Amino acid sequence: MLEIAIEEAKLGLATGGIPIGAALFRSDGTLLGRGHNRRVQDGDPSVHGETDAFRNAGRQRNYKNTIMVTTLAPCWYCSGLVRQFGIGTVIVGESETFSGGINWLRESGVKVIDLDNAECKQMLGEFIEQFPDVWNEDIGED
Repeated sequence: MLEIAIEEAKLGLATGGIPIGAALFRSDGTLLGRGHNRRVQDGDPSVHGETDAFRNAGRQRNYKNTIMVTTLAPCWYCSGLVRQFGIGTVIVGESETFSGGINWLRESGVKVIDLDNAECKQMLGEFIEQFPDVWNEDIGED
């Protein structure tokens, strides 16, 4: 599942954006939607990887038995999406670069699995090194 999110992150990077990708799956592994951070490409601050995957999944009757897979720990905005719609599990490629709201999600009963993936760390780390201003904008830092 993480491979799909990584593919999306690479697509985002290749199109001039921040390399963060995500995918929403049913608990049986069926892919519902995939997406990547398109804040730069679309000029829309709300198009994070998780929100893009969520929107591309379309309307679901229930989200309890879904899994959000993301290359980076979800920010507070995307963590709110997980809580609002009751997504039961979040698989995180890495949370060292940015931890977002994963502790809050865990405290709220969401199952969070952090894979501590080296490829995810390297991809985003290289981006941050090259484009610190874009990264700081993305996470709401001055």
